[in-house]
Amino acid sequence: MTKSLELAGVQTEKPVDSSRCQWCRSPISQRSGAGRPRRFCSQSCRQWDWVARQRANELALSEDELVIARKELDALRDQVYVLRCAIADVEADLDPSVDPTTRDFKAALKWLLQAAKPLAQDQLHPSPSRAA
Repeated sequence: MTKSLELAGVQTEKPVDSSRCQWCRSPISQRSGAGRPRRFCSQSCRQWDWVARQRANELALSEDELVIARKELDALRDQVYVLRCAIADVEADLDPSVDPTTRDFKAALKWLLQAAKPLAQDQLHPSPSRAA
């Protein structure tokens, strides 16, 4: 799988020395002092980024194109669908005209968290190179 990510120019309240790994998007802290800023959280992320760039060159992909396995894309779409359903259910359950109770709020929050956690924890992993 090829992955090409660029840091977005979004202003946040985070410290200036904090950024995200170019490959897995995990937060990384920058070291003080001389030297280039860190772009990867680990050597394995650095290696996967290099492999992805090499494979992108082989397939003549641009920086904005991404190759993903259909199985992974389908799983991601399924998780997004479950989250959409949870949001719709919570909105209906917490209708202010029904006067929801604390128990209703807790149940809605629990359902919403159950639907959101798989998306938050899921990471796309590169597939091994296939021999030509």
